[in-house]
Amino acid sequence: MKIHEYQAKMVLGRHGVPIPKGDVVVSAFEAHQVAERLGTDVVVVKAQIHAGGRGKGGGIRSARGPAEAERVAEELLGMQLVTHQTGPEGRKVARLLVEEGLDIERELYLGLVLDRAAGCPVMMASATGGMDIEQVAADTPALIVREHAHPTAGLAAYQARKLAFGIGLGATLVAPAVEIMRNLYQTFLATDASLLEINPLVITRGGQLLALDAKIDLDDNALFRHKDLAKLRDLSEEEPLEVEASKHSLNYIRLDGTIGCMVNGAGLAMATMDVIKLAGGEPANFLDVGGGANAEQIRNAFKILVADANVKAVFINIFGGILRCDVLAKGIIAAVREVDLQVPLVIRMEGTNVEQGWKMLQASGLSFTLAETMAQGAEHVVRLA
Repeated sequence: MKIHEYQAKMVLGRHGVPIPKGDVVVSAFEAHQVAERLGTDVVVVKAQIHAGGRGKGGGIRSARGPAEAERVAEELLGMQLVTHQTGPEGRKVARLLVEEGLDIERELYLGLVLDRAAGCPVMMASATGGMDIEQVAADTPALIVREHAHPTAGLAAYQARKLAFGIGLGATLVAPAVEIMRNLYQTFLATDASLLEINPLVITRGGQLLALDAKIDLDDNALFRHKDLAKLRDLSEEEPLEVEASKHSLNYIRLDGTIGCMVNGAGLAMATMDVIKLAGGEPANFLDVGGGANAEQIRNAFKILVADANVKAVFINIFGGILRCDVLAKGIIAAVREVDLQVPLVIRMEGTNVEQGWKMLQASGLSFTLAETMAQGAEHVVRLA
């Protein structure tokens, strides 16, 4: 689950990470009030959307005084902000973060993510903050220094010092940097985060270290432990079909292709997407109905799948174990009749009660193409799409 910058900073602030003074607003008048309360010569007005590249897209602007802050806020609120992460349609700006302006001397990068190969979190730091870290990693990987945190001992002080010296911090800044890094690690653990990033971490001319920007992604599977964090979810920032899928406990991610996929099991779903690409097509989604899906979930999954206007053909690829093939057939029949399917349908299923499932489908009068193997199914659906 993604959260906004202002929410991420609120979480970091609770765990002792220094952040700029500021507040979130939803109107231009509120922006005027916050700028007045901050009392600095310059304030920064920042659009709050779930995407990076806001500054390059014109979503982060400075203002001199409350009156200019109000004018800038009026221009930003309601705009469709387009960045390299939003796609050409952009995202509507519904709220802003108004912060004190800072006299910045240097911009650094700090990030924490799970290193799946090592089986533990890794903290990354770079002297090239404020830039796209992916580009830095691709072009100049030596500029990123890393330290792996021990699964039980955590991130040791000596590791944080190595990172601080590795990005060129002077002696006076090493101690506060170590404290920030260790607090960042504790935040990562305490929130069950999957990603925690400060880009940039700035050094002001007064010698302060502050998290000027912050990004936190939370593990959905751990939200039952964090009722307060679950409330930070902003449904307006999420893909509507993905929101609808989550209501029915379905794992759905919308993609850019034309072939709708319904599969049970994440591994089989990934293999299905691969075999579609191998056959020359592009999957329109990842949709895992799970091993224990019932006919009602199958029906809801099918409705979500075909609600995507880009879908030109549907491939259902099911291995019936816990999810029996007759239950699948019942759900498919109900769904196809309800949505009045207008695109080709290819079905490949195998496993428990498969003969019964095929009999139900054949007796239904539905129009579909049978596939005996995954490869055959992929070839059929790509051709039909």
